Amino acid sequence: MIPLLRATVLLTWLCVPAKAAELTVFAAASLGDAMADLASGWEAETGQTVTLVLAGSSTLARQIDAGAPADVFVSANGEWMDWLAEAGRVLPDSRVDIAANRLVLIAHDPSVQSAGDVTTGTDLPGMLGADGRLAIALPEAVPAGIYAKTALMKLGLWEAVAHRLAPTDNVRAALALVALGEAPLGVVYSTDARAEPRVVVAGQFSEDTHPPIRYPAAVVSDSPAPDTAAAFVQWLTSEDAEVVLESHGFLKPGPGE
Repeated sequence: MIPLLRATVLLTWLCVPAKAAELTVFAAASLGDAMADLASGWEAETGQTVTLVLAGSSTLARQIDAGAPADVFVSANGEWMDWLAEAGRVLPDSRVDIAANRLVLIAHDPSVQSAGDVTTGTDLPGMLGADGRLAIALPEAVPAGIYAKTALMKLGLWEAVAHRLAPTDNVRAALALVALGEAPLGVVYSTDARAEPRVVVAGQFSEDTHPPIRYPAAVVSDSPAPDTAAAFVQWLTSEDAEVVLESHGFLKPGPGE
């Protein structure tokens, strides 16, 4: 369960400009490349400036809850959006799912071949070697890490690697560890693996090993530009936005999901 840290956590503010742009969007780090293209598309269509703040969904949610100036929040899972909704920090009626994703096992060694699905028989300790660690976003807070831990537990692989983790603040940081060879293996989203030529996909996690990976977007309740924010959130579900998301490997969230 996600802890309520509103009153106790000491926040280090992200780099948000002192003078707010017309629209400030807090988005999950795994959406970084896609959101940059989406922001450019919105700016070209409307002439309105978009400032992006990218980090782990947990960090962003806590910042919003503490009063960080944001108009829109796009999370990598529903739990952090639920947490903000319960606190009255986002407008529930504005919430929509804009994309979906898959979870994959990546490797630094280019000779590693994809073995299809990661299964109960996958020898992760053997693949890690004597001293290697598994790069993973924080498994107790960051969506990618939560999904990864859930999948590994479902497959009975968690206990074998729980003491050999290289936890990071967000999924892109986990990706970087593998890309740089600091960790031989990592668990990230398929879109992350696609965006980084220095890693290879060693396997993918079946969708029945973890909850569906969805990206909800919503208007922050104290946005100074709620109408513009609402229009942007709805635009993220448009055909133009869908084309951009699919070009980065994101999937449609699916009807009723």
